[in-house]
Amino acid sequence: MPLIDLRSDTITLPTPAMRKAMAAAEVGDDVFGEDPTVRKLEELAAQRMGKAAGLLVTSGTMGNLVCQMAHCGRGDEMILGDKSHIFYYEQGGSAAIGGIHPRIVPNQPDGTLSPEDILSAIRIDNIHFPVTRLIVLENTHNLCSGSPLSFSYLKQVGTIAAEKGLKLHIDGARIFNAAVALGVSPAELAAPADSIAFCLSKGLAAPVGSVVCGSTDFIAKARRMRKVLGGGMRQAGIIAAAGVVALEKMVERLVEDHDNARRLAEGLADLQGLSLGGLEKVRTNIIYMDLTSDVPATETAQKLEKAGVRVNPVGPHRLRAVTHYGITAEDVDTAVAVFQKIF
Repeated sequence: MPLIDLRSDTITLPTPAMRKAMAAAEVGDDVFGEDPTVRKLEELAAQRMGKAAGLLVTSGTMGNLVCQMAHCGRGDEMILGDKSHIFYYEQGGSAAIGGIHPRIVPNQPDGTLSPEDILSAIRIDNIHFPVTRLIVLENTHNLCSGSPLSFSYLKQVGTIAAEKGLKLHIDGARIFNAAVALGVSPAELAAPADSIAFCLSKGLAAPVGSVVCGSTDFIAKARRMRKVLGGGMRQAGIIAAAGVVALEKMVERLVEDHDNARRLAEGLADLQGLSLGGLEKVRTNIIYMDLTSDVPATETAQKLEKAGVRVNPVGPHRLRAVTHYGITAEDVDTAVAVFQKIF
């Protein structure tokens, strides 16, 4: 029996339509701006985000770093959450490569940063302090149960940024999940931001790539940042072709992943030795589970894998499961049965 892999939505495989589009893609040299398929993807992405321009990058991490470097100079400061992907999982690239100082404030359980904390973190004009340039939010918020951030909240933070002369960047790796969960357009969620980066290679199932969107001037600057990071690709239309299919064909089906996550959570909610912290936390495709015994998460994950289900140990006693393209309702029911057996 094939393994049911719930470790991440990054393990999605490209659809047959993507493979066909990649094989037939019209290509050119993208560094010279001559790849028509890349241009098509960037224009489509910008349109979906309600921005003037887009830029294809290799990954979400590169997209975030490109944006940070385009907004901030060396020694400048950005405000971000203590559970943000940029702070936790991107190897400190903002500091190591961009020379950007992180000002960390606590993420609330729903993934937000409190407006009071943001305002308190903005530096006054003092020779001793770095200059605050940027606020960063994450939508959906991975470590906060995949929570979607609402437009009203994003608008509130965008207003703070504008009034204080700062920029707002959204790490929108799963922005389409947020839009589907909230019943709004991704452009609405991106509207308060000066830049947004989203992944093609997670729930949208493309094999590689992310897109950065913003103003024309911002994208021109971001393109320079991409180049210095080694991100200038040549006949990248082969990659972009899958991205076009992802944006045109794969967004609406994300609701299936959310339904499957809820189905999985409901099946696990009453298991002894496992705590989900409440079904209300499961709003998109990410589920966190805390083990209530002293058994290490790695050991539990190994037992589950031997029984046919892969999950991701993300802490000493914490597991994560993510539903995605390729996981069916029947797979979820099988996974629940495996959990019941193990627990």
